[in-house]
Amino acid sequence: MNPIVLIPARMASTRLPGKPLADIAGRPMILHVLERAQAAGVGPVAVATAEHEIAEVVTCAGATAILTDPALPSGSDRIWQALRGLDPAGVHDTIINLQGDLPGVDPECLRVVLRPLADEATDIATLVAPVRDTAEAEATSVVKVACSFAPDREDDVARALYFSRLPIPWGAGPLWHHVGIYAYRRAALARFVSLPESGLEKREKLEQLRALEAGMTIGCARIATAPFGVDTPADLARARMAMGTAA
Repeated sequence: MNPIVLIPARMASTRLPGKPLADIAGRPMILHVLERAQAAGVGPVAVATAEHEIAEVVTCAGATAILTDPALPSGSDRIWQALRGLDPAGVHDTIINLQGDLPGVDPECLRVVLRPLADEATDIATLVAPVRDTAEAEATSVVKVACSFAPDREDDVARALYFSRLPIPWGAGPLWHHVGIYAYRRAALARFVSLPESGLEKREKLEQLRALEAGMTIGCARIATAPFGVDTPADLARARMAMGTAA
């Protein structure tokens, strides 16, 4: 595999406008995410954004930013357009999509998410973490994954059968919190962004269901704890407290 890490970022967040440039520990949030992606050492890193102000912050920090069409509907479309601009020759066969609102993400996550792609039958890889309590299980903001790992193995992978905002599957056993970091085979990303929005995707408001409905295979790898995402002003305040003394 020859991965590249692409970080989609946009100013027009509904619940927290301008969040990529929100200050955390004296620096814009996007730079925290960027530096953690670089620390993973899996491949080159670039930010895909529609806004010049984000691109300027990234380039002034000595990193790569590529401007994308503001009309693109999703982060997946944004990274696909960025990839074609950065790598028209197709040198990179694996694309990691790292959300720009995960300032505390562990760099190891970017190495672990590649693990399911060792199986050539897997189109897309993603991460899951254990659901810790009832509140997390019942929160509609936490996406759950129906998947089953082999017992007594920490390094194996599982196939995602469904994603939902409800606590699935039913019955005794672990629940898995989906972590929105993806690794795509290049051909899989090209196919995914060409597909129309699917019925279950519209119903659950979950883009990954489009891939499952189209017969694509999503593999899951486990991490111990889901990284903390910043979606609201309260999340930002929590991130500032947690990272107040962090680099």
